Amino acid sequence: MKNDQKKGNKVFLSLVTFVLGFMLAYSYNIAKEEENFDEKNRKDFEWKEENQLRNQLINQQEKNSALQEELYGKQEKVRDYEQKLSHEKEIFFNLAEDADKYRMYLGKVKVKGRGIKVTLEDEEYNPNVDNVNKYIVHEQHIFKVVNELKISGASAIAINGQRLKHNSYIICNGPVITIDGNEYPAPFEISAIGDPDVMESALNIVGGVKDQLVNDHIVFTMEKKSELVFKPIVGERQR
Repeated sequence: MKNDQKKGNKVFLSLVTFVLGFMLAYSYNIAKEEENFDEKNRKDFEWKEENQLRNQLINQQEKNSALQEELYGKQEKVRDYEQKLSHEKEIFFNLAEDADKYRMYLGKVKVKGRGIKVTLEDEEYNPNVDNVNKYIVHEQHIFKVVNELKISGASAIAINGQRLKHNSYIICNGPVITIDGNEYPAPFEISAIGDPDVMESALNIVGGVKDQLVNDHIVFTMEKKSELVFKPIVGERQR
């Protein structure tokens, strides 16, 4: 009886051990499958996430490239506008410069700068000269000086303080000259704004204006000026 009971216990323990072993093995397999499943899902998720990030990066790079192209296009337009504005600015500057020259030429603006002053005087009376007009300053003498100064680059000229216009006239009437209706006695001071060295050299050239006037018995003096100021011409007459 006892042997039968012992055998029964052994069988029961064997059965329990078998069941437990089966349960452990089954649990292990389940856990292993779950682990493998989780690992596969993790790798799938990481791959999907990496692929998504890669696609986002590619899209962003394409957007950046498109924006860069657009930026290059706008920069090119800006350069075109800048060139046009620069050209227009240059044209405007040239027009403004020309306008200033014309105003200066017409005597409509105040002018100041370095220059030169030439003084013409009648030579002292010489009883040995039969014709008094031979030692008097005439308009042609003044014209020679004025024309030479203009050729030498004078931007503005005045005689005895009266500024000359583009259409000024000079008439000799005995010992006086008339400039645009205003009479002036000798000596005649011809002032010009411009490069004093150039104008001085032009007047002093051998056989030039100075020599011609001296040969005509005209007292000729010349001096450089650090600054001359000519007021604008107002109205038709100026004193």
